[in-house]
Amino acid sequence: MRAIPQRHSLVGQTVACLHDAIAAGQWREWLPAERTLCELLQISRSTLRRALAQLQRDGAIRAEHGAGNRILAPTPRTRGRLRSTEVALLTPEPLERLRPTQTLWIDDLRAMLSERGCRLHVIHGRQYFRTNPAAALEKLVRQHPHACWLLLLATPACQEWFARRGVPCLVAGSCSDGIDLPFRDLDHRAMCRHAAGVLLGLGHRRLALVAPEVPLAGDLASEAGFLEGVRTSGHADASAIVCRLDAGAAGIVPALKRLMAQKPPPTALLVVHAYHCLAVASGLAALGWRVPDQVSIISRDEDPFLTFLVPTPARYVASPRAYARSLLQPVLELLEGGAVTQRSWRLMPQFVRGASVGAAPAP
Repeated sequence: MRAIPQRHSLVGQTVACLHDAIAAGQWREWLPAERTLCELLQISRSTLRRALAQLQRDGAIRAEHGAGNRILAPTPRTRGRLRSTEVALLTPEPLERLRPTQTLWIDDLRAMLSERGCRLHVIHGRQYFRTNPAAALEKLVRQHPHACWLLLLATPACQEWFARRGVPCLVAGSCSDGIDLPFRDLDHRAMCRHAAGVLLGLGHRRLALVAPEVPLAGDLASEAGFLEGVRTSGHADASAIVCRLDAGAAGIVPALKRLMAQKPPPTALLVVHAYHCLAVASGLAALGWRVPDQVSIISRDEDPFLTFLVPTPARYVASPRAYARSLLQPVLELLEGGAVTQRSWRLMPQFVRGASVGAAPAP
C-alpha cells in the first residue's frame, strides 16, 4: 500500500505568504509568536517551523533565543497613490444567500479595505452569470464603473467577458480552462487527491465524488484530483465514480438512493459542497445507512454549521481571514492602476479528521 500523498507544497506556500506579508510591511521588526502565526495561517506548528527555517536560510529573519524571530530584510512595498478607492464584488446571490464561510471572508476583506480608505460594494444578480451575460455586463460596468472587480462564483461566460474586455478584475475562485485572469483560490485538486488517499488508506475501494450538476472551475479541479488520487494509488481494485446533484435539496435524496443502490455500493463519499454534505448526511440516515460504520463521508468545504452534525464530518478548514488577506494585495495593485504581480495563488487548507470517516466495512 502506498502512503497517503503528503502536502509538501504547504511549506512553500507558507514561505511565500510570510515573504509577501514582510514585503508589504505587515510586520516591522518582529514576526508574531508561532501560535499566532499558526492560527492566522491555519497551519500546524511543524509546518510553520519548516517555513521559518527556510526564511532563515533566505536571510529574511533571524531566530533570537527567548525573543522570537527578528525581521532582517524588511522590504516594504512602496505603493503608489490609489487611483480609485472603489471595489465591486460581483456575485450571483445576495450576501444573505451565500455560504457562511464566504460571508466571513467578505467581511474580513471589507474591514481590511476600509482601514486603507477603500470601500467594497456588493453587486448581485444571476443575469451576470448566464450562458450569454454580455449585454447585462456591458450595462453594469458602464453604469457602475469600478477600478477593481472581484468575481465570486463566476461562470466561464462571465470570466471570459471580463478577460476579453480587459476590465481590471480578480477571480475569487479558480479560472476556467483557457481563461487568463488573476485568481485566488483553495487548492481543490490537492485537497481531493489527499481525500482519496485518506479513504484508500482506510481500506475503502469503492469511492464516490458527490459534485454539483453544473460545476465551476474549482469543482472540475476537485474531480480531477479525486480521480487522479484513485488512479495513481496503486490499488488495482480501487474505483471511483462521480455523482452529480442539482442545487435543490429535493433531488439529492433520490440521487443518493440511486447511488447507494449500485452493486457494490460506494463505502466512502467525498462531498464537494458543505450544504450538500448536510443533505447527504441526513439523506443517508433517512435511507438507513450508518455513518461511519457503513459509509464514510468527507466534506471538501468547511462551514461553521458542520460542527453541529453528528457525527462531525471530516473536512478541509481554511481561515477566512487568511483567504481575505490573499485577496488584499492584488486588489490594491488594481486600485493603483497596475497589474497583479502574482496572478495565481492557491491555499491548501488543513484536514480535520472529524468522526465521519472510519475503516471500510467488511464485505
